[in-house]
Amino acid sequence: MTDPTGLAGLTVLLAEDEFFVAEDLAFALEERGAYVVGPATTVAHALKLVEATAGLGGAVLDVNLRGEMVFPVADALHARGVPFVFATGYDETVVPGRFAAIICCEKPVDPDEVARALMRKTDRKTESNS
Repeated sequence: MTDPTGLAGLTVLLAEDEFFVAEDLAFALEERGAYVVGPATTVAHALKLVEATAGLGGAVLDVNLRGEMVFPVADALHARGVPFVFATGYDETVVPGRFAAIICCEKPVDPDEVARALMRKTDRKTESNS
């Protein structure tokens, strides 16, 4: 079980092009107190949100957004020191080595698993590590 307030006050970018997955993830993050920006369904949209969102504190990135790999967004987040996790149906070998330390949540994703992963990356506490 994830702490229901574990992401309280955190602004989280959601980059996901599958409507129902995005809806489930947004709900899970908001249920834990996060303010969700997006979902961004393209790399260009996600990059615009990264640039336009002050105080971005975390992100959940689908590796493939409408046929385009999300790694430019991951690079932009990394450059700003924003922690993120990947949500992907791809094997982890698709992820470039520079992102080896990034948590990959396999699709079909469990929204609770993604929330817990983001909490770990943002140094938030879960019931299991408190």
